[in-house]
Amino acid sequence: MKLSDFDFDLPEHLIATRPARPRTSARLLVAEGAQTRDLHVCDLPQVLRPGDRLVLNNTKVIPARLSGRRLRDSAEGPVEAGVEITLLDPTAAGGWRVLAKPLRKLREGDTIRFSPALEATVTERGAETAEIRFNLAGGDFDAALAEAGAMPLPPYIAARRPADAQDHEDYQPVFARHSGAVAAPTASLHFDEGLLEELSAMGVAFTQVTLHVGAGTFLPVKVEDVTTHRMHAEWGEVTAAAATEINETRAAGGRVIAVGTTALRLIESAAAEDGTLHPWDGETDIFIYPGYRFRVVDGLMTNFHLPRSTLLMLVSALMGKERMLDLYAYAIGQGYRFFSYGDASLLFPEGAQKLGGASQG
Repeated sequence: MKLSDFDFDLPEHLIATRPARPRTSARLLVAEGAQTRDLHVCDLPQVLRPGDRLVLNNTKVIPARLSGRRLRDSAEGPVEAGVEITLLDPTAAGGWRVLAKPLRKLREGDTIRFSPALEATVTERGAETAEIRFNLAGGDFDAALAEAGAMPLPPYIAARRPADAQDHEDYQPVFARHSGAVAAPTASLHFDEGLLEELSAMGVAFTQVTLHVGAGTFLPVKVEDVTTHRMHAEWGEVTAAAATEINETRAAGGRVIAVGTTALRLIESAAAEDGTLHPWDGETDIFIYPGYRFRVVDGLMTNFHLPRSTLLMLVSALMGKERMLDLYAYAIGQGYRFFSYGDASLLFPEGAQKLGGASQG
């Protein structure tokens, strides 16, 4: 299976740099087996049915991008230089692993000042990342980070415009609860409280799980044989209550529909061979590509993904590669907006009430 099998040409003007407003006005391409419909997210009540369960990722995006000044003493006196930091994940020692520009000029012991209240010390510099320790913790750290940090927009948006105050609202799901993500679970961005209430009133149920999306979600696949690719690990949790809810829906014959690839990857990681879900927490690096046998999900709501990406491979595993590439060609022809702030798709494979089966080895 070659990386080039998952390539397609995307006109640049279809890369969304701002979301649809209101959120639910985004377009929704519904694919049920071989059938295709053009709707909007606000039309979800026409597609979903009582007894369906939407699985939502309630991770909360932190303002993980920081601009600061590196401070270092020298024989000639204090030396300052600009540095850009992107937080990746907390370390067991109480610091943070980060991306830094310019990384090569950092040294252990350097101080980086981001604001009058927030600064950090470089504790380690590796070949690709560094580790830093902040001067604040707990609520004080959260408040200072909210003041100094910017939302970590994906590279294809950040290259076109800087993050601004509007992104603090736009790049956050309305049901976000647990801080820790440095990228948004973007399918979740299409929901507002009104739509959630409407779906609940018609008998659609919701289960919240947590997967803290890492910056590795934007890393390109660099191997031509995609089966040799290794995913970045991300921390997630499926509570006992969440597992019970999903198991009960499956037992009752309802459809389990993941909202976003992050929610899908998490519950597939937590499922037993027969699809039974158990309480689970830890890191997952599950890589789903064509040939994978799904254990839990019956459908997926997701945005339109980058060419040659692991996320395109995942939706191809669900729908079939040729079907998925045809859907993308159709979406491009119809002017759907792509990537994190773009439109959405709702995918149900042929005959998928229960997909079941063994996992890919």
